[in-house]
Amino acid sequence: MKTLPLRSVLFVCLGNICRSPLAEGVFRAVLEAEGKAGGALIDSAGTNGYHTGEAPDARSIKIARRYGIDISNQQCRQLVADDFHRFDLIVGMDRMNMAAIEKRRPAGASAQTGLFYGVALGDAKQIPDPYYGTDSDFEAIYRMILAASKGLSARF
Repeated sequence: MKTLPLRSVLFVCLGNICRSPLAEGVFRAVLEAEGKAGGALIDSAGTNGYHTGEAPDARSIKIARRYGIDISNQQCRQLVADDFHRFDLIVGMDRMNMAAIEKRRPAGASAQTGLFYGVALGDAKQIPDPYYGTDSDFEAIYRMILAASKGLSARF
């Protein structure tokens, strides 16, 4: 994968209600703290459209708020073909997300794609879906997302 500087990133999980909206908010906060947010396009999407138009899961909103990040105004949306041309990088939270992302990749797409942890930290670790879990599972994915966000910020 090329390691050119990035200006846009799309975070993708299954429903765009837990992991990817949290990653969008955390990554934006990391870039802002580092003075790199100006002109950056940061968004999130899901590989399915079950929750289109909904706010993120209340537990993701709660964990983000605990760390001073407001994701409550985000709206869930589904990954679309145009995303592969609008974003420099599209990252999936787990291998299942990555398979769905690659299946949707249109011919001639310019976006780089990869597993979030792999692109950010060189580690093939997946960020597990906390949807059926507890508050401690949301805390754990927050910490994983924060670490990966700090790693990815070096490319901005």
